[in-house]
Amino acid sequence: MFSASKTFPTAHEDLIHDVKYDFHGKRMASCSSDHSVKIWDCDEEDQWNCTAAWKAHSGSVWRVTWCHPEFGQVIATCSFDRTAAIWEELLGEQSREGKQSHWVRRTSLVDSRTSVTDVKFAPRHLGLLLATCSADCVVRIYEAHDVMNLSQWSLQHEIQCGLSCSCLAWNPSMFRFHLPMIAVGSDDPSSTAGGKVHIYEYSDANRKWRKVEIISMVTDSVHDLAFAPNFGKPYHTLAVASKDLSLFSIKPIGNLGKEPVSGGAISKFDMHRIAEFTEHDSKVWRVSWNVFGTVLCSSGDDGCVRLWKANYMGSWKCIEVMRGNGKKSEQQLEPKTTVVTASNNQNIRSPPPGIMNIKRNSGWPSFSTNADKGKLYY
Repeated sequence: MFSASKTFPTAHEDLIHDVKYDFHGKRMASCSSDHSVKIWDCDEEDQWNCTAAWKAHSGSVWRVTWCHPEFGQVIATCSFDRTAAIWEELLGEQSREGKQSHWVRRTSLVDSRTSVTDVKFAPRHLGLLLATCSADCVVRIYEAHDVMNLSQWSLQHEIQCGLSCSCLAWNPSMFRFHLPMIAVGSDDPSSTAGGKVHIYEYSDANRKWRKVEIISMVTDSVHDLAFAPNFGKPYHTLAVASKDLSLFSIKPIGNLGKEPVSGGAISKFDMHRIAEFTEHDSKVWRVSWNVFGTVLCSSGDDGCVRLWKANYMGSWKCIEVMRGNGKKSEQQLEPKTTVVTASNNQNIRSPPPGIMNIKRNSGWPSFSTNADKGKLYY
């Protein structure tokens, strides 16, 4: 799947904690324990160049995130120094020689009493909202009422989670009957903490966020969460990076998400684990979906980036493994042709993956590519 990979020095002086692409995939932001943030731009020759670098915080910078370009070139960062910061690029102030961009701090959010562990902008259809989570067990949601003045942010909601928060994720679903949803992960070391992933939903009637589900199957520290983009699916898919990688289906029950929740009623969900992957054989630190929600990317302590995809039967498989040096792993992937055993104990082959025969001329269990001309490629 990977046609090429690139490796380049970052000149960060300490561990890099997070890297994020912008909406178009042509810019990157990186943050590090050296207190700095760097912006990278891809040129016409597909080379990544550092166009901005600055000291963003007085402690390790844990996360960085891009705002939707509808609101301009804006990023947010969070740090061990107990603050989150909003940064905006000043357009038209690039130097001709180095093509350096200039970023300014628009505001600092200082409500947390402990390390701010994650920061995420809301999906753009919800407006210019920013959520942060902290080790003080609180998720805070801020709003910029004037998108032309990013120095003014007001604290709209505080969600008391009861557990030390390590990460969060917004549900990007734009379906009108799906209420705003946030998943919060915890790294609380207590053995009595129970499920480490909590699901919150916003009630328009009560104007507050309410806990609607706890994923009790996840009891180890959670390092990252990501909702898959929802394109007309009757359920939500949540990826959880923990000791292993897990996928959960979150399906509204009752009205099946086809009707608005009446009054202040709490939504009910049918939740189950649809896949669990142990191939990393180590802690999984980051998860990310492609724009269609069909391919999941994960990275772990094994030094590998893995891509996962489901076939038409809903069975998830690893389709690619990349090492940290940009080379494909020598680790064997699952064979692309499945061998099954018939009742007569003869080994027979299933059709090649990626092809579903819609008109079979050869007799099953035998399979002839030449005879079976009608195929549906997916």
